[in-house]
Parts: sequence; C-alpha cells; structure tokens
Amino acid sequence: MTGPAHESPHGARRITLDAAGLPLSALLSEPPGGSPRAVVVAVHGGGMNAGYFDCRAHPQQSLLTLGASLGHTVLAVDRPGYRHSAARLPEGQGLAEQALSLRAALRDFTSRHDTGAGLFLLAHSYGGKVALTAAADPGSPHLLGIDISGCGHLYAVEPHELPTAHNGGQLRRSWGPLRLYPSGTFRESGSIVEPVPALERAELARWPLLFRSTAPRVRVPVRLTFAEHESWWRHDDEALDDLAAHFTAAPRVSVERQPGAGHNISLGRAARAYHLRALAFLEDCLAARETTPASPVVRETTPAPPVVRETAPAPQAVHPLPSTVAS
Repeated sequence: MTGPAHESPHGARRITLDAAGLPLSALLSEPPGGSPRAVVVAVHGGGMNAGYFDCRAHPQQSLLTLGASLGHTVLAVDRPGYRHSAARLPEGQGLAEQALSLRAALRDFTSRHDTGAGLFLLAHSYGGKVALTAAADPGSPHLLGIDISGCGHLYAVEPHELPTAHNGGQLRRSWGPLRLYPSGTFRESGSIVEPVPALERAELARWPLLFRSTAPRVRVPVRLTFAEHESWWRHDDEALDDLAAHFTAAPRVSVERQPGAGHNISLGRAARAYHLRALAFLEDCLAARETTPASPVVRETTPAPPVVRETAPAPQAVHPLPSTVAS
C-alpha cells in the first residue's frame, strides 16, 4: 500500500508505493483543493532519481510545481534500483521487470488516490523505454498518452561508446553546453544523481531491437521530444520518420525538437518551456477523450504537430559535470 508521506523543501511529498511487494519511493505533488484533472506519472532516466523532475536550483522549472498549479497530480517515481529500492536491488532490474514494477506501483497508487481522467506518462531517457514497455502491455492502468524526451530508437554512437561500464559515460553527451543550465544546477544535482544499476547498463545496446517489437503495441497518443543538443540519439530526418512509423497503433504520433536544450531537458533553462509543451499535449489527450466517439483507432499519416527538424550544432566542450548516463 502507499506509505506515509513526507514533505520535500518545495511542497512535494515523499511517499512509498507497493510494487507487488517491492517498495518504490516517489515524489507526489497534488493540486490545491479538489480532485485532480489527471495524474502525470514522471519516470526518470539513467543515473538520476525522481528529483530530476523537481528542480531544486530553480523551483519554477519543476514539473511537480507546474503540473499541480495546472490542476494535475504529479507522481515522480523512483525506478527499481534507485533511492528506496537501491539496497534491496543493488543491481536493479532489467527493462521488462521494471515495466512490471511500474505497472504494479501504479495499480497501488490508483487504488488509493483520485486519478481524475486517468494517467499520463511523462518520461526521460531510459525512463522512456520503461514507459513504452509498460504502455505496450494491455494490462496497464488506463493511460491518456505518453510524452517522452531524450529517448529515440537509433543510437548516435557506436556500441563501444555506450556507457556500459560504471563510469557515467561521456558526460558532454548527457549535458551539452553549460550555458543551457541555470546557475546552481550542478551544485544542487548531487541529491538527484545516483549510480546506474548493472542490469540497466547491460541492456542499453538491446534497445534498438526491443523498440521494434514494443512501439507497434502502444495504443495511446505519443509525443517524443529531442533536445537541440541531443547527442546520444539520431534525430536526423530519416531517423525521425522511421521512429514515428513504428507506432502503427497509436492514434497520434508527434516528434518535436526543443530549442536551447541538452539531453537533461528538465534541469535546463528550457525545462519550463518543455514541461508546458508536454502538459499542452496532455490537454490534447484530455480533449480527444471527451470528443472522440468510441470507434476503431485511425492513425494519422503525418505526425501532428509537424516535426520541426533543425540541424543541432555539435555540443561544446564542458567542465566536469555530475555523472549521468544516456538511457
């Protein structure tokens, strides 16, 4: 069952979810007074915990603060192997097991909390893989849609360049130019950076193959965002067209670019703009739920809104940064 709550410095509460016997910690932010319009479930990437979505350096960048102000509950879950479950799962879980744990945790949450119109997954990097895998299972709790940043289907690096060793990978690829982040970001990041569990690192190279069997089973609207300075994933025209084409059962697929951002979008200066766009996509999903009659899904042949394809400049050299990995 959902455990006791504890306040964080910015109003989000720390809670514990029961993922079929596995305790998962989480941050919970609820709208003031009244039922939520929906629940935004935030799933972090590799090498960081749920605090990624609750920027301490600049609270106005926080997804938890913004989502609650717009009437939504925001639940940022610490994935298996992070924070509360790290001692119990020192090597973490593989992708399929993480998806099972996430679904179980959400069943626990929905059994005890008002969820409004339903759940909306907002995930970053490796968390995007977990979100897609969870959504591909018809047994998942009712989903309104999925919004993913920093996760594609074709790596922009060679297999030997993936961060499969416990060394944090190539930091410049995860952060990009320092100017993209507000002052204090790296000083405050110590509380959200964590080691990447071994089982998680070991599966990185398998994702391009797993994606091919996962994407066609997703039956809710999908939005994918690539930062202007994204360096882990291919996001050229050909790659983006191929990425969207795999979601054959999704009623809507949108692939977009976030200007002025590096891989860790939700910690940068562009965080609020990205979060607003993601929550606008949630508004579209809510509107579609109210206006679309029950009928077989018809997939749009062209991603909507249209893909904005800009050539991103190569990331500039940066100073030593907190250790995170591509997911």
